[in-house]
Amino acid sequence: MKARRITLAATICVLVVGAVLAVTISALASKVYVGKRYPADRLVSFDRIDHADWDRLLRKYVDADGLIDYASWKDSGDDVAILDAYLESLGRGDPQAAASRGSRLAFWINAYNALTIKGILREYPTDSIRNHTPKLHGYNIWQDLLLPVGNASYSLNAIEHKVLRKMGEPRIHFAIVCASISCPRLRNEAYQPKRIESQLADNTRDFFSRKQNFRIADSGGQNNGKTVHVSSILKWFRDDFGGSSKQGLMGLAEYLPDEASRQLIKSGDYSVRQIDYDWGLNSQKPSKDIIHTK
Repeated sequence: MKARRITLAATICVLVVGAVLAVTISALASKVYVGKRYPADRLVSFDRIDHADWDRLLRKYVDADGLIDYASWKDSGDDVAILDAYLESLGRGDPQAAASRGSRLAFWINAYNALTIKGILREYPTDSIRNHTPKLHGYNIWQDLLLPVGNASYSLNAIEHKVLRKMGEPRIHFAIVCASISCPRLRNEAYQPKRIESQLADNTRDFFSRKQNFRIADSGGQNNGKTVHVSSILKWFRDDFGGSSKQGLMGLAEYLPDEASRQLIKSGDYSVRQIDYDWGLNSQKPSKDIIHTK
């Protein structure tokens, strides 16, 4: 009996170890690296990173509403190569080196958006980034697509949550784009260190000018109150906006589309309803080759 128990325990132990190894190997196998890692003596300040090639690609493939011509971009081997080279150039950036705040913001916003587009081009045709974000196992574009920068590799989640959100600039949420319809508009130009303030302000104003992100309606009832319908972004990242959607709107009032909206938000006399997020791909041209999810 004792021998049987030992054998059973040993079998269970082997199965557990095997399962752990299988999960670990699967996790490692799902990692996808883009860009390039450079030796320490070739790293430079973010102040010296050039975003000109990224700027040219955005002007070519992104329209005024921030929609992307993924199909044409993927069909252009030359422009896919230019994007790859740009991502490689970001690897020379040294997060530890002295750099202006504008250079840091521009670098990481551009890095996030370029890495997202690279990830979508790898999967295209697809109709949503959420087709590539499994919760349990397998490749997850937000966690497993990795960009070397300096001496570390960064996922999209790491860039957003461990870098950009730590910089104390809530308007980054209206600049980084997760390839979805309800995301902020992807600018058809690169973010630039010397223009970052005006670019962030402009994209925040654009975000709230669109009814898919912000609108005011009568609540109905005897008091005829107002309901502000606002993007779920303000709820998801409420800690970055003062703790609640109302606090966020108060802090962002200057970017609202008209004086009536600004006055209502400042009064606080309204209710808030979150707008459902549309995870459909921010594409100019739906592809006939896409297998739509249900």
